Amino acid sequence: MSDIPACPLCGMENTYPDGGQYICPDCGHEWPMVAVAAEEDAPVVRDVNGNVLQAGDSVVVIKDLKVKGSSIPLKQGTVIRNIRLVEGDPEHIEGHSDKIKGLVLKVCFLRKA
Repeated sequence: MSDIPACPLCGMENTYPDGGQYICPDCGHEWPMVAVAAEEDAPVVRDVNGNVLQAGDSVVVIKDLKVKGSSIPLKQGTVIRNIRLVEGDPEHIEGHSDKIKGLVLKVCFLRKA
């Protein structure tokens, strides 16, 4: 299998590298190799339903969670606003609830609000 990506415009796989670019002979589209490498390196963070999460999104807790270092549990339905993605870790996000600050949560317990 070739490492050369399909054309982002027409979807054909007849692309070829030329210097620092990929070229599609079918539609004539040219795009830089650097942009493709940057897209492949960035991990995609997804919630329990498969929705893509981005920094600044709001998420909802789907089950009661015990919080280490706190006597207050995080109840089902709690909204975590303005999340931050953990660099290089697609399984965790950072955020704050109304009562607990500095949370690091697994995305398998969250859904996008």
